[in-house]
Amino acid sequence: MQVKITDIKFEKVKIKLKEPITVTFGTIEYAETILLKVITDEGMIGYGESAPFGPVTGESLDSTLVILGELRKLLIGMDPLAIETIHKTMDHAFYGNTAAKAGIDIALYDLKGKLLGQPLYKVLGGDCPKVITDITLGIDTPEKMAASAKAYVEEGYRILKIKAGISGEDDVKAIKLIRKAVGDDIRLRIDANQGWTVNSAVNIMKAMEPYKIDAIEQPLPYWDVEGTAFLRKQITSAVMLDESLHSPKDALRIVRNDAADIMNIKLMKSCGLYPALKINAVAESAGVNCMVGCMMETKLAITAAASLVAAKGNITEADVDSFKFFEDDTVSGGFEIEGDIITLSEKPGLGIEVNM
Repeated sequence: MQVKITDIKFEKVKIKLKEPITVTFGTIEYAETILLKVITDEGMIGYGESAPFGPVTGESLDSTLVILGELRKLLIGMDPLAIETIHKTMDHAFYGNTAAKAGIDIALYDLKGKLLGQPLYKVLGGDCPKVITDITLGIDTPEKMAASAKAYVEEGYRILKIKAGISGEDDVKAIKLIRKAVGDDIRLRIDANQGWTVNSAVNIMKAMEPYKIDAIEQPLPYWDVEGTAFLRKQITSAVMLDESLHSPKDALRIVRNDAADIMNIKLMKSCGLYPALKINAVAESAGVNCMVGCMMETKLAITAAASLVAAKGNITEADVDSFKFFEDDTVSGGFEIEGDIITLSEKPGLGIEVNM
């Protein structure tokens, strides 16, 4: 007997951060996201999350709510396991709106896990529930960033992701002080969030060479894939692309231009897990590893992201730390974290509980 979607419900959630986080796009004080549930005729519920971020996905909370309302009309009556057909239906109706579609997609995979009686990481093909995540340092004075870095290392984090892109001079000073504070064994990567030009990126990265930087993430504007390919040949650190990568077609363009050593997949950019799997397949075929990152997402979307990391060997890095910055979270379950090690739940689907 075929299962059918009977309703999709959603609501806005606003969560205060423990401390504001500054990146090149501005200072973030609250996480604003949308939690949703897809309900079937058998009474089973799949939970999803849409976390739009205007500078990256081109969506607002209000526009996402409108699109979800329209998608609800289209998807009621469809089989929740027909994930490819549902993506085709959503794409035919609306271009883009990637975070809105990601929320639906995540809920479908939660339902799939529940129908199979298996945790999502196993549904996606994995066998180990453990994932190591980095932790993000926002832009601040170099001295404060070094102090935060030391505190995170003492908490158990072995990989630090350091925001940059406003002042090249401060970026270099911050890295120097951070490396001194944490020692040589901690991995450091930089995220400039499109804040540099080719020339400034070359100069800044050469100045950082003594401090052993693993990778520079999205140093140039999202559209400048060719410039990133040129930059990659000038520096010793690996180059990672994030805002340049939304779809499997973007992944193919990056591969053809030989523009990245690693690609950063985010569910809110990719329309969810189904297209994210395609992006990883393109990258893997070209010998390029992937990382899975996040926006300001609750444990709901983070569980989906971490499950993808756990499932695929070509995804070698994880930046799934946003929940660490929340004052509270309306979502429980999904995983436990000790130090920098996430251990996913063995409950079916996402294994989460949502107060909605």
